[in-house]
Amino acid sequence: MRALVTGGGGFLGGAIVRALLEEGDTVTSVSRGDYPHLRELGAETHQADLADPRSLDDVLPGHDVVFHTAALTGIWGQREDFFRTNVLGTRNVLAACRESGIGRLVYTSSPSVCFDGKDHLSATNDLPYAARFLCAYPETKAQAEREVLQANSPTLATCALRPHLIFGPGDPHLVPRLLDRARKGRLRIVGDGANEVSLTFVDNAAAAHLDAAASLEFDAPHAGEAYFIGQEKTVSLWSWINALLADMGIAPVEKRVPLSMAYGAGLFLEWGWRLLPLSGEPPMTRFVASQLATSHSYDLTPAKRDFGYTERVDLVEATRRLVGSLQSSRP
Repeated sequence: MRALVTGGGGFLGGAIVRALLEEGDTVTSVSRGDYPHLRELGAETHQADLADPRSLDDVLPGHDVVFHTAALTGIWGQREDFFRTNVLGTRNVLAACRESGIGRLVYTSSPSVCFDGKDHLSATNDLPYAARFLCAYPETKAQAEREVLQANSPTLATCALRPHLIFGPGDPHLVPRLLDRARKGRLRIVGDGANEVSLTFVDNAAAAHLDAAASLEFDAPHAGEAYFIGQEKTVSLWSWINALLADMGIAPVEKRVPLSMAYGAGLFLEWGWRLLPLSGEPPMTRFVASQLATSHSYDLTPAKRDFGYTERVDLVEATRRLVGSLQSSRP
């Protein structure tokens, strides 16, 4: 199989590239930057801006499947930037697939497209999109996901996966930011600290993409549908974080902030960052406050039933690998 991965230089994209190569597939990675280590693994690499409608003209023909993971992530920034990458970029990938006769596309979405600030426990893929979004990332990802699913046709079969809180060795975002804030004494338990959350080990997220692609056809059960992906076992978020901090020799988080206070502070800081304006991102936003205080766990039954997803690495082993990589990389 010849597979093209957009965003192959990213955390998840790189894991998908490695998983495909291990299966013996021919892999092309398309990213904004250059990633020599992917060439060393055996992938062909190209640099492109997917917001350019012609960016894939010379790269895409001849491939069998596209894994579209490229996105602009984050909790803060200009909506125009998120729209350009997440929506226009996805439209251009879909158009290029049609023009090149690509038969399958697996899109990497996010559970945040459904996040409405409320608890979601064991949610399935019939959870509706949020009616209101607290930042541009989930808003633009929801719009892009809708367009991907609507594009499902006899000539281009599509589906979307929503891995939640991806972690593992090499994670450049989630865990390093938690550790940095904890070391600086800037991490607080928001809410009652009892919220239940699904995490996703990066290799499991990659495997889910390969599983979905393997049987993807226009009339397959998962064609034109979106699926949550996570570990079989959920975690009590703050207990898991404090156990991780203990493994890293960092004091546990004990101070608590009510959700209403954190949400209010986020609103105030967002206004301040917009009006002044200030560089970087606010230390708290409404979206982050709501995410830290609420439960969001997901039922994997639809993914197992419709395209045979199975967890490769359980939570205990995934956490062990994460801690090992963090400890080995400490100065």
